[in-house]
Amino acid sequence: MGESGWHHEDPQANIRTYDLAAAPKTLCLRFFWYGLVDMDILENKQHSHSNLASQGTAERLWHYVRRSVRQRSEVLLVPVAMVVLVGVWALIGRLGDYPAFLLPTPQLVWAKFVQVATDGTLWYHTSVTLVEILGGLGLGLTAALLLGYVLAKSPVVERFLSPYIVASQSVPIVALAPLLIVWFGFGLLSKVMVCALTIFFPVLINTVIGLRSVEEDLMDLMRSLQASRWQVFRFLEVPAALPVVMGGLKIGVTLSVIGAVVGEFAQSDRGLGFLVNLANRGLFDTPLMFVSLFVLMTIALVLYGLVSLSEALLLRWKRTE
Repeated sequence: MGESGWHHEDPQANIRTYDLAAAPKTLCLRFFWYGLVDMDILENKQHSHSNLASQGTAERLWHYVRRSVRQRSEVLLVPVAMVVLVGVWALIGRLGDYPAFLLPTPQLVWAKFVQVATDGTLWYHTSVTLVEILGGLGLGLTAALLLGYVLAKSPVVERFLSPYIVASQSVPIVALAPLLIVWFGFGLLSKVMVCALTIFFPVLINTVIGLRSVEEDLMDLMRSLQASRWQVFRFLEVPAALPVVMGGLKIGVTLSVIGAVVGEFAQSDRGLGFLVNLANRGLFDTPLMFVSLFVLMTIALVLYGLVSLSEALLLRWKRTE
């Protein structure tokens, strides 16, 4: 059937509507990715476009200006909150007249940051921790996604493995870290394993929940379209599970930083965790500890922001205008 057989345009509203019953099979499958199978979303999109088309140019411009101002004001809240926090910190340090080893002032912390950044110490230890985090993320996410898919599709496997997976989470990662170091050595691999185990469980659970959130009616529709297993996975299961999986990934990337530091605390001679341990127990250099902690927080925020950006790009089809 030609293209004109399954869509038509309304010249007054300047919108295009689709007849799903007459649409080609491949196009119907692609509608799952864009969220158009849900007729409520399709009707909302058409209704929204009709409202915008009926508004005047001045109203649409005013709507755009208000939205832009609101978005920019929300972005400005982050640096404003940071300035307020640093100001309160500096005020407490000045009024309390605390010694540097107890509560260093922001000026002392900044001076220490410049020192360790200039001589290369900070960048070396940061690069080691980043490699551990990225390696743990890759290993933990791969294992969690693959096993999560198997558990979601096989109730027998889930009943067999779930008790052991849940029981493993009762053991603190701090207690497992020394054992992993004994098994895998004092090098990079043991830290990567600690990091991977830290993020494994939340991503696994979210993957199972996301895959099981697929509505049975949509699955029946895919069967009626004679979709292959790959098409069901690509056009239905992935879009349905992606919002929940991305939520688990947000938790996982922040936990990965904790996992890397725990591994370095257990046994390491490099990394930001080692730097914190050295500043706390060996040198009593509290400004250096603050620098290391701020870098760890920055890494977690950057990773969280990258996941949020990926979520916005991958789930842009869910946004209704």
